[in-house]
Amino acid sequence: MQVELTEDEALVLFDLLADYGASHDSRQLLVRHAAERNALWALHATLERCLLAPLQQDYSEQLVAARLRVEEQGGSW
Repeated sequence: MQVELTEDEALVLFDLLADYGASHDSRQLLVRHAAERNALWALHATLERCLLAPLQQDYSEQLVAARLRVEEQGGSW
């Protein structure tokens, strides 16, 4: 299987999965089964191998910019 994401989408998703389970803004990712958790961990590990931004000093700024671009593409909630 192959999934295609933009760099921005990958970065936003990586950050979401890195923090999944932690509640920074009262929203939580609902995982109903251990298999779902394992699949999310596998996706996170794949993104971690592909992305350079999380290792860079300006990661926070890159993430903010990526979130804005992804939001512009799909609309805000």
